[in-house]
Amino acid sequence: MESQLYLHDSYLVSCKSKVVSVKEDKFVVLDQTVFYPRGGGQPWDTGKLVRSGVEFPVVAVVKAEGNASHEVSKPGLQQGDEVECFIDWERRHRLMRMHTAGHILSAIMFRQAGILITGNQLDTGKTRFDFSMENFDKQAFQSLVDEANSQIARNLEVSVSFLPREEAMKLEGAVKLASALPPEIKELRMVRIHGSSGSPVPSAELKIGDVLDFQADGGTHVKNTSEIGKIIFIGAENKGKANRRIYYSLEP
Repeated sequence: MESQLYLHDSYLVSCKSKVVSVKEDKFVVLDQTVFYPRGGGQPWDTGKLVRSGVEFPVVAVVKAEGNASHEVSKPGLQQGDEVECFIDWERRHRLMRMHTAGHILSAIMFRQAGILITGNQLDTGKTRFDFSMENFDKQAFQSLVDEANSQIARNLEVSVSFLPREEAMKLEGAVKLASALPPEIKELRMVRIHGSSGSPVPSAELKIGDVLDFQADGGTHVKNTSEIGKIIFIGAENKGKANRRIYYSLEP
C-alpha cells in the first residue's frame, strides 16, 4: 500500500520510481507509482514514464500479481532503470470529480429511497450506475439528483483515513463490499464525505448527522465538493426485472 502513492494523495501528479520488472517489453512494474490501476469501476490513469528525457507513454494500468502493471506503448525500459512518472492530470481530476459525485449520489439514493447500487462504471464523459428498483420514476429520480447537487453546492470536505479491517467491519454500511475483499487485506482505506460545512444539513429527511457518506474505497477523490460542479442526469435504461441503469455527467 505504501508504494501506491495515490492512496494517500490523489493530487500527486508525478513521482520518481525505479523499474522493478519488465515483461514482454511493455508491462512495467515500479517500486512506487502515482498511476491508478483499473478497479472498482474507476478506469486507469494514463500518462508517461520518462527515462533520461526519453518518454514511454502509459496506455493502460492494471493490477497483476498484487502489483500495478504499467503498459507502455514502446519497448526500451529495463529492470533497474530510474524513471519519472507523470499522469494525465486533466483526465485524473475529471475522474476524481466523477467518483466523489457518485458517492454523494449513491448516498442520497440509499438514504432517501433505499436504493442500493449493484454496479458502476466511471468515465470522463459520463458515468453509469446499476441498481435494483421495481418502479422507476424519472421525475422522482431527478429529485434525488437535485438533492445530491444541493449537497455538492455546500462545499463539503472529503477526507481519507485507514482503519484495521476488524474495526471497519463493525461500522454499519461503511464496508459495502467487505465480503468480496481478499482476507489478506488487514487495513481498509476509508473515504469520508463530511456533512457539515458550518451550516445545518438542509434536508432533514437525510438524518446524516455530520457525515454524508463513509465507506471503504480505493479510488481517487477530490478534497472538497466545490471541485465537482453539477450532476446532470442523462437518462435511464431498463436492464430486466427491477434492474435499472442510469447515466450522468458533470457540468462544467
